[in-house]
Amino acid sequence: MVRSNDWGRRGEEEPCEPRYLIVRSDKAGLLDLVRFAVCGREAHGFLESREGEEGLGPIRDDHRWVIVVSVVIRRLLAFFRKPMEWTGMLVEFLLNLLSLNGGFSGLFINLFKGKLVVPHRGSDSFISAIGHLDRRMELYKFDSFLPFNELNRETGGSFQNGSRDLMDLCMMASKLAYENANVVRNVIVHHWKMHFVEFYNCWNDYQKERSTQVFILCDKPKDAGLVLISFRGTEPFDADNWSTDFDYSWYEIPKLGKVHMGFLEALGLGSRTQVSTFQLHLQGRGHSVDSKSSNQSAHPSGTCISSFLEKSKLMDTDELIAYYAVKNKLSSLLDEHKRAKFIVTGHSLGGALAILFPAVLLFHGEDGLMKRLLGVYTFGQPRVGDRQLKRFMEAHLCHPEQKYFRMVYCNDLVPRLPYDDKTFLYKHFGMCMYYDSFYVEQNMDEEPNRNYFGLRYLLPEHLNAVWELIRSLIMGSIYGPYYKETWCSIWLRLLGLMMPGVSAHSPTNYINSIILGQRMARMSPI
Repeated sequence: MVRSNDWGRRGEEEPCEPRYLIVRSDKAGLLDLVRFAVCGREAHGFLESREGEEGLGPIRDDHRWVIVVSVVIRRLLAFFRKPMEWTGMLVEFLLNLLSLNGGFSGLFINLFKGKLVVPHRGSDSFISAIGHLDRRMELYKFDSFLPFNELNRETGGSFQNGSRDLMDLCMMASKLAYENANVVRNVIVHHWKMHFVEFYNCWNDYQKERSTQVFILCDKPKDAGLVLISFRGTEPFDADNWSTDFDYSWYEIPKLGKVHMGFLEALGLGSRTQVSTFQLHLQGRGHSVDSKSSNQSAHPSGTCISSFLEKSKLMDTDELIAYYAVKNKLSSLLDEHKRAKFIVTGHSLGGALAILFPAVLLFHGEDGLMKRLLGVYTFGQPRVGDRQLKRFMEAHLCHPEQKYFRMVYCNDLVPRLPYDDKTFLYKHFGMCMYYDSFYVEQNMDEEPNRNYFGLRYLLPEHLNAVWELIRSLIMGSIYGPYYKETWCSIWLRLLGLMMPGVSAHSPTNYINSIILGQRMARMSPI
């Protein structure tokens, strides 16, 4: 068997068996969980693994309860999947109905006059639940008081990594990624005065639905200096999205390390229903599969892979694969705009996809593309891999210059997922730009309370949630109308009194932190 660090000879030898762990929550009954918690892996049937010839081996007691909690949460999410979906559809319809008719009073007046405006999902006026949490669409005009693309021209086409205008653009793009294609196009063209390139709704073969949303823009249509890629994050009423965040399953990529399986699936790089598909897509330097060709005969499972690829072709069907769709479009844009650099960004789950996209580019040996990378900006991003991935990414994105900016607001739950301790699998990497509830920024290796559920943080988290509720009621009075929080945001703050980590995940917190942040130990712009 070829060792994972012998990748240079791998193309000339028989492929090694992949290493992975799949936590199948749908196969875990109550008795299975109890037996697993007490006896370990020998007493269960819901973990599928291939950890070399020795198997998983014994699982430590403190690791078992993490897996049990993960399974329980995912089972609950699966049970409430449809109710959450229906609730989300109803909530978004009512929010748009009220918004389009001018609130409750306008709704009754229009209804009485027979002029009721009915929202249509997918139109350029239908805003998502995230969009109603924070209705801001314009980019903040900082000291220059110029639109972002005009500021770029004024500075000779240069973009400064870590600058507030660039961070604001990335966070607003991350928030915009939750909207439908027509809203995205309208905001980019008419509000930001930039060039809309493409919007993709991509296929997740494990979830059997188009659940990965991403758009691309340029700062201007000709001779662009910036290409921005924004992945959609965790939708509040999407049980599958939340289940992915809580999933503990991983797949080991030689040379990269162990990577969260759910995030690889969201990029379209395989499916746990056919684990061999990961091996097909993750073949290393010079061996990435695209929509035009594949070396199926070199793989022992050619038949099932052929079936998988047949469903995955980019141009012949509607079932786009996010990684290849974005990579191909990015390559053509950088060929067209010779001086352009690109940024990848995302909030929540979108942040995980944003950092994994360049990781796979590096693994596939896309050196030409990676030389044009300006930076990766993530907001409330969950952990994506192990220590080996941490070392690999820090070597490429943090040295000799900082290209990875990971922002965490206060008690946000999502960056503390999946669980981590000194010996556990999932690790953050790079520098954390941490903002407390007073918008004071500190640069650190890891956010405080890195696993969220520590008992000693319980009281401070809830007291802080009370302060955030009070703050939401006075933001407009203190800082001006741009910061006035919507009623949806205030209702989320009320929910935060019970679950502080959920309300702290709101994009509102990240936008305000970037604009109002007091920068302590601030990194100098590159």
